[in-house]
Amino acid sequence: MFMHVIEAKYIDDYRLWLSFNDGAKGEVDLSPELFGELFEPLKDKTLFSSFKLEGHTIAWDNGADFAPEFLRENIT
Repeated sequence: MFMHVIEAKYIDDYRLWLSFNDGAKGEVDLSPELFGELFEPLKDKTLFSSFKLEGHTIAWDNGADFAPEFLRENIT
């Protein structure tokens, strides 16, 4: 099955609640992933919380995104 995010909500800090097309739902904490040229700017919580659903995953206006498979593997 091709994995994709079907719903996403900002919780707080760097945590999101996500729902996937396979029925899985849960929280993901992306704070450990915010390093490097593309992801470092997302440490600004205002920017981080401004994500959108784009394609099959979450994305930000600066071009950052995460593979839906990575997100699915990291939900709790």
